[in-house]
Amino acid sequence: MNKLTEIVAPAASAVKIPALLFEMIRSFVVLADTLNLSHAVKQLESTRQTVRRHISQLEELMGAALFEVDERRYRLTERGIEVLPEAIDILARGKIWVQGNTRHVGGLLRLEHEAPNGWNFYQQQQPLTQIWDGESDMLREVFAAWVNSKGELEHLNFQMMRPYVLVYRDSPNGWICIELGQESFYTKWWGWKNARSSIGRPLGQFPGGPEFEAMLNAPFREVQANGGVRLDEVVTQIPREEGEQPIPLAYKRLLLASRFPDGSFALIAAIDRSRHISIAGLDQTTLDVMPPDAIVAF
Repeated sequence: MNKLTEIVAPAASAVKIPALLFEMIRSFVVLADTLNLSHAVKQLESTRQTVRRHISQLEELMGAALFEVDERRYRLTERGIEVLPEAIDILARGKIWVQGNTRHVGGLLRLEHEAPNGWNFYQQQQPLTQIWDGESDMLREVFAAWVNSKGELEHLNFQMMRPYVLVYRDSPNGWICIELGQESFYTKWWGWKNARSSIGRPLGQFPGGPEFEAMLNAPFREVQANGGVRLDEVVTQIPREEGEQPIPLAYKRLLLASRFPDGSFALIAAIDRSRHISIAGLDQTTLDVMPPDAIVAF
């Protein structure tokens, strides 16, 4: 055993990961949703003893109670509320992975989801050099303003770009859009009234549900953790109005770590139409049927 192994081995073996961890997390998420053991057991097609055991094992591993029980009524503890969004995300990402919808291309993450109703979503991380070498002047301007503002959302150097971006805040219910620029891609596509209706809505309530949220959550969390930037290309097919046929969209999305005036984390998203598809396995025909009015004028 070399010195590196000697150093790493004890830490790696300190916590033994249960073989049924995925099922334990699933029990936690369903019980957190129902807050009723009988309902959770029925939904999980399990037993009361099994669900209780799963919760007990999770609480022992995490060193904290996830639920309070008062006269058989379940209520999430503060710790339970804190860890629930990540647990939901783990289940959603696990489903994406086992379906073969996630892989790495050239070291960059590629995700995809295709729903029976015709809705689909393809996302691939792109090298940051595309900010400078790509076709979007708007993304370059947003990035330059972000650098000059030192990541402060309310900085004077960033104010000219605010109409073109979306701003997200993290919450116990996941990422929530709190600001949506009038000149942003989102507003231009769905219209100002529909876009405004999305403010305050968790990502899981958008088309695609939890799996769509999981695809967005991974890059959002990455930027939150490293305090930097990330560029992704997205090709999707969604209806413009509820009940209408899905329409193709292709766009680049630049994520930037920022700060609110109180110092808390703010996530900036700048989105512009793609004129060239660079997602592995897709081709340029998507652009041929993309509505021209989805382009953000800049």
